[in-house]
Amino acid sequence: MSTDPMVGEEARNGGVTMLPAVEDKYGGVMTEMTRPMDPSAFSALLRSSLSNWTLQGKKGVWIKLPRQLIGLAETAVKEGFWFHHAEKNYLMLVYWIPKQDHTLPSNASHRVGIAAFVLNHKKEVLVVQEKTGRFKGQGIWKFPTGVVNEGEYIHDGSVREVKEETGVDTEFVQVLAFRQTHKAFFEKSDLFFVCMMKPLSLEINAQESEIEAAQWMPWEEYNKQPFVQNHELLRYMTDICSAKTNGDYEGFTPLPVSAPDLQGNLYFNNRDLSSRQ
Repeated sequence: MSTDPMVGEEARNGGVTMLPAVEDKYGGVMTEMTRPMDPSAFSALLRSSLSNWTLQGKKGVWIKLPRQLIGLAETAVKEGFWFHHAEKNYLMLVYWIPKQDHTLPSNASHRVGIAAFVLNHKKEVLVVQEKTGRFKGQGIWKFPTGVVNEGEYIHDGSVREVKEETGVDTEFVQVLAFRQTHKAFFEKSDLFFVCMMKPLSLEINAQESEIEAAQWMPWEEYNKQPFVQNHELLRYMTDICSAKTNGDYEGFTPLPVSAPDLQGNLYFNNRDLSSRQ
């Protein structure tokens, strides 16, 4: 009899020891390792489990390894598993049983960023110069930008980023436009949302770690920067922001909505939809 501490917790199916697992919604199973295990015993258990899951008609097999058990990853790979994704506390591996090509979802493919267009009552725009990154030391004034955190909505992320970089409190108004690019941060795709914000305060307190300077700049002065005029994306952004300010353009506002399993926000053109009712 094995003395391995994991064995006593394995599920048993017809007298065959298997890894404990729960079924997912797509005909597969998920198992989460919680205790240390000898690699050779783990290998034998994997093979036994895969044989039984194959007989049961299962498809995808997911193994979640906490970082303290990361040594078992090599064994799983040798049995045909591959890395799906990793977070700071675990590694997720996956295996596809059927002979045909797998239909498993890929790892998260996009990063979500924002640029904040904040215009005050004097038609001055909130701009920053960055202390780090590609624009460091170039004297370029740009919109506050940042990345939306995991579990954070776009409109909440834009408010947070403006506050962190400049100290200015804002209220989200609309998403005015968004851009998609590929092969960006760590080869992931990138979604970049241009958000219009209403300032709720005017005093600036620039973030020391990332921001070299921040100020309210006349909108026309911002537009005349060679950096803005020489880049197609920024020219379109300023045209869109100007049109919105003049009432000639409508962006997208968030509406909390529920789906079968999730709660989220639908961003849509509220003005044009309301005009049809």
